[in-house]
Amino acid sequence: MPVSALLGVTACVVLDVAPPKEAFAPFADPLMFLFIGSFVLARAIFVHGLDRRFAFYVLSLPWVGARPSRILLAFGAVTAFLSAWISNTATTAMMFAIGMSILGFLFDAENEGGATVSRRYATGLMLMTSFAASVGGLATPIGTPPNLIGLGFIQQLTGTRLTFFQWTILGVPIVLCLFAYLFFCLDRLNPAGVREVDGVGRMLRRERERLGPWTRGQRSTLLAFAVTVMLWVVPGALALLAGEASPLYLEVSRRLPEGAAALLGASLLFVLPGDSGRRALSWEQAARIDWGVILLYGGGFALGVLSFGTGLAEALGRSLTGMLPFEGGLGLLFASTLAATILSETTSNTASANMIVPVVIAIAKASGSDPLEPALGATMGASLGFMLPVSTPCNAIVYGSGYVPLSRMIRYGALLDLAGVCVVTGFVRLLLPILR
Repeated sequence: MPVSALLGVTACVVLDVAPPKEAFAPFADPLMFLFIGSFVLARAIFVHGLDRRFAFYVLSLPWVGARPSRILLAFGAVTAFLSAWISNTATTAMMFAIGMSILGFLFDAENEGGATVSRRYATGLMLMTSFAASVGGLATPIGTPPNLIGLGFIQQLTGTRLTFFQWTILGVPIVLCLFAYLFFCLDRLNPAGVREVDGVGRMLRRERERLGPWTRGQRSTLLAFAVTVMLWVVPGALALLAGEASPLYLEVSRRLPEGAAALLGASLLFVLPGDSGRRALSWEQAARIDWGVILLYGGGFALGVLSFGTGLAEALGRSLTGMLPFEGGLGLLFASTLAATILSETTSNTASANMIVPVVIAIAKASGSDPLEPALGATMGASLGFMLPVSTPCNAIVYGSGYVPLSRMIRYGALLDLAGVCVVTGFVRLLLPILR
């Protein structure tokens, strides 16, 4: 897919659609550097095991105890939170290993004469791993690539810039609502069959103790991450306190865009001390980020911009507008979110966002509607594919556990898809006027 993205833009140059400088310009878009900086930070979090430390800290809390229902809730909450900051796939892979350890302990205890745990609970825990990771990615702009892809198209094609802070105001309520629905469904439909299982709490605390004391590299990574988040949030906080017309906010937002903040935070990792006399992150470690996603974003973004520059998007928008059974407003928002969700079931979320966001913006403009609403709906809808193992790498990982029958993944995924489309449509419609 990254090679296809590069070849698509190259073909536009060869076929004289646009000169090289114009065609390749989106690869240097500021959001590209937000990708790079956030990926480097996520890499450091993974290298030093901060994600694993946080996960076992929450799961071993006395409140969680030995109750399977509470373990499911805490497990999903940790997964969703981590996924808001690092790759959904990486989060799923890490939490999958922890989840399999928990299930192994439960079934081993059963074989030794302990309480009998329903195998449906294993299905619920595995699906929570995948679904919560996909849902949690909606909380922040860096949670999943479609978010940044959609923001790039919105800024480039509509002239509207949504800050990190503005996105979280919209994304966090959506995540909280969807996660509550997800937990309710999985907990009710996949009960453990027992109220408590002795020894689970002790096992989780034992795993937490094995991590040992905090290392210097972990402290440095946490500091770099905290500084970056602060730089992302400060402009939005200033806008709330001083107003968007204040000179202070305008100056800070101009000098400190999200991409620059991400690079500043990531650069700290090469300066702050790490373990064994090294820095917190070496270039060899940082270079192992997913460059393919970055190239895929650049190529898709370039094709989307060129589709507008050549009039292709406008032509598609005008032709599709006449075929739609509704006009603008709420109907277009709902249809855009639903279309992106359906498309993401059979293609990658990143490809779905690249394909559908420019088209819905063109449709909105052709029909005289506000393009921001359907663009945001399509952006978030691209992350809602839950029904099939091929919908996301997260689904594929948990399907390989052997605990998730395909029929249940389709059934529960369809329920979450429908809820996601309704929740995204409702919150975009409700909160967008506040963000303007």
